[in-house]
Amino acid sequence: MPVTVVVGGQFGSEGKGKVAHFFARDKKATVAVRIGGCNSGHTVISESGTPIILQQLPTAALLPNVICVLGAGSYIQPNILINEINHIGLSKDRLLIDPNAVIVTEREQLEEQKGSLGESIGSTLSGTGAAVQRRIKRNSSVCLAKHEVRLQEFVKPVVPLMRSYLDAEERIIVEGTQGFGLSLLHSSDYPYVTSRDTTAAGFIAEAGLSPLDVDEIVLVLRAFPIRVSGNSGPLPDEIDWQTVSWESGVSTPIIEYTSVTKLIRRVARFHPDVVRQAILVNRPTHIVLNHLDYVDASCYLLNHQSEKISHFVAEIESELNLSIDYLGFGPASLVPRNHLNFTPS
Repeated sequence: MPVTVVVGGQFGSEGKGKVAHFFARDKKATVAVRIGGCNSGHTVISESGTPIILQQLPTAALLPNVICVLGAGSYIQPNILINEINHIGLSKDRLLIDPNAVIVTEREQLEEQKGSLGESIGSTLSGTGAAVQRRIKRNSSVCLAKHEVRLQEFVKPVVPLMRSYLDAEERIIVEGTQGFGLSLLHSSDYPYVTSRDTTAAGFIAEAGLSPLDVDEIVLVLRAFPIRVSGNSGPLPDEIDWQTVSWESGVSTPIIEYTSVTKLIRRVARFHPDVVRQAILVNRPTHIVLNHLDYVDASCYLLNHQSEKISHFVAEIESELNLSIDYLGFGPASLVPRNHLNFTPS
């Protein structure tokens, strides 16, 4: 069945939003499913060149005629979702929310803000984790999407709709969240993890699809992995943004801030261990390597691979014993490996 799952192979911010948008457009997807809650932001570049950060909607929402789905495993802050709908001008007939999706209320946000997770593990304190916890406890006070008045025009069972498109061989894109190294179940860094599983199998379950529906799993990596700021867990071979900037040859210093909390991210050199585990669990059919402009800034505007980048990619392929299929040279850049031009240094 034609389902593509996009999953992160490190600690998040690998560029999944850009990749999901690319695959949705390239494969003419009919449906895009966004997994997770508002505790992570996915960035996509609009046709006008403007970066748009979406915390609830799939990035394919920017494409015409793509139906957006928030499945039963979603955690929704209505204000954030409604602002995104209005910001991109998404028509109401292009969004479906499963009745069993959970609403993140002000109560859950306050619970997390009063707790210690921000200091102890670098949590975004969005309230998503508290909502997950309340749901698992089967607390009768949980607010489901079918009870949220502001979202009623979008609430409808999503599984029959997705199944009808799959029966017609229409492509569905499942846009996963965060990264394998943050999986509640599979990360070796517990408790420095997120509140749910972050694997392709977990995403399919949250969407309401079957493993038998999936024919593509896209593992997204970045040349220099990051973690959120603070005491957010182990990050092998950690460096700083000054080092990244100097080595890349960029004219303007590179520095990244988290999409949701706007704090400076931690950064490190590429390390294969977490990626090898992500490959074992997810069994990807395609691998994407982003942020190669951080290796050689000259490649950002020209969208080509230099000798420096060619060597960098070859080293990673040797470490992983797998081929990289797509290379990304910037926020809007994603090029199939076999379409690249080579420019000697």
